[in-house]
Amino acid sequence: MNPVLHADNLNIRFGGVIGADDVSVTLSEGEVVSAIGANGAGKTTFINMVTGYLKPQTGTIRYLGQDITPLSPRQITRIGIRRSFQVPQLFPEMTALDNLLVGLSLSPSARVNFRRPYRTAETEQAALEVLERYAIADYANQEVAMLPQGVRKILDIAMATVDKPKLVFLDEPTSGVSTDEKFPIMDTLMAALKTLGVTVLFVEHDMDVVERYAHRVVAFYNGRVIADGPVEDTLADPDVRKYVVGKQLHRDVQPQGGV
Repeated sequence: MNPVLHADNLNIRFGGVIGADDVSVTLSEGEVVSAIGANGAGKTTFINMVTGYLKPQTGTIRYLGQDITPLSPRQITRIGIRRSFQVPQLFPEMTALDNLLVGLSLSPSARVNFRRPYRTAETEQAALEVLERYAIADYANQEVAMLPQGVRKILDIAMATVDKPKLVFLDEPTSGVSTDEKFPIMDTLMAALKTLGVTVLFVEHDMDVVERYAHRVVAFYNGRVIADGPVEDTLADPDVRKYVVGKQLHRDVQPQGGV
């Protein structure tokens, strides 16, 4: 598979706190990768460096072969890298459809014209198509503040992907939602993102979600990558079991022929 992103030996410190310690991660075209680790392990710091919100003190980040290390978040958005946040970044007093219309009007491909209304028949149809892709078109005319948390999560990610990016980071897409919602939400997100053909890295603490949706797992601890590989191998890694998931998983990884 062709590499979409290659982060090489990223380092950053916040005073005496290590944010990233020689972090190197490569994401290939079409992969769905999960980043796991305790709070403060370096997962979000890694995403913040790739998306321009933090600058590594040493190391380089290449996207499709281009060095993007010095670029701003807006510049990185324009070249096809998007992200969601743990708390959805939405306009709560507006409808889901109007949120999408705002997202479309601010997308890199939009032709900004302050004399042209952001709601036209063309833009409304485009926004509805995005809502349909994410299976939330039934909520189009509902005020965001009144939407279920899961729908707000999906809407936030839908807004982040209006321009069909090549790489998307999802920061805890199932946090704050009920147990009954987590799989339907992830099913919806993964199906929609697959149709866009994007590479995905999602941060997650729920190992049920990781095992079900990730092709590969990158485990962080104390600002370092301590394991990177297929899901079963990474979750069985001794350091991952010690520092991340605990010695006993909810479903213990058994050796071949184990009882």
